[in-house]
Amino acid sequence: MKIQERTGAGAGRSASPAQPSVGDRLPAPPRERKPALAALAVLLILVGALGATMLVLQAGDRVEVVKVKSEVQAGESLKDTDVTSVMVAKDDSIHYVEWSQLKTIQTYKAKSTIYPGTLAVGEMFAKKASLPAGKASVGLALKEGQYPSDIKAGDIVAAYRVSTSGTPSNNTDDNTGSSGTSSSGAIVDNARVNNVAEDDDATVSTGNLSLTVLVDEADAAALASAAAASQVAIVHVPGN
Repeated sequence: MKIQERTGAGAGRSASPAQPSVGDRLPAPPRERKPALAALAVLLILVGALGATMLVLQAGDRVEVVKVKSEVQAGESLKDTDVTSVMVAKDDSIHYVEWSQLKTIQTYKAKSTIYPGTLAVGEMFAKKASLPAGKASVGLALKEGQYPSDIKAGDIVAAYRVSTSGTPSNNTDDNTGSSGTSSSGAIVDNARVNNVAEDDDATVSTGNLSLTVLVDEADAAALASAAAASQVAIVHVPGN
């Protein structure tokens, strides 16, 4: 009887394997570690931080330099009214004229025309003025009425021979031997004013004016001769 009871009890059991309970999970495979990738990521972070630091340092390393705001002709010096100061990033490869050097550079002359908006660099200036090839500088002493009242450095002008009465002369005898005289009666058709006497000059208060003009070498002798005889009048021409 006992044997039959055991057999009957075993027959009621299922032959399928026991299933794990809901709360049990299969063990996860171990995660593969890649130390080389981790080191590369750290290196990239460090390089990025270093680059950002360098940019901040360079942006903060700035200098105050001279910026030209009015046109300066060849042979002229910088005036206080010609310049202003701006801040730029320091660059040792560019020879900026620093604002603290303004008084020194004002004792030099521009080698060529400097246009508004230009940052001044040392290579633009020389201790002595140099003239462009084929050009000559002629000084003129003019009386009131022989020049425009608003004449200034950089103006384009024509120079005419005038009689002692102050009127332009077209007499060809007056122009004999002058290779620079045109058919219009001008000694020089196109000259650039390089320098005009300052307002505090003693000659200005009497109505007289001293200036220098840049002309072709071929016209220099005729203009200088007429200037010595006080027979020159200056007028503005198109191109200013």
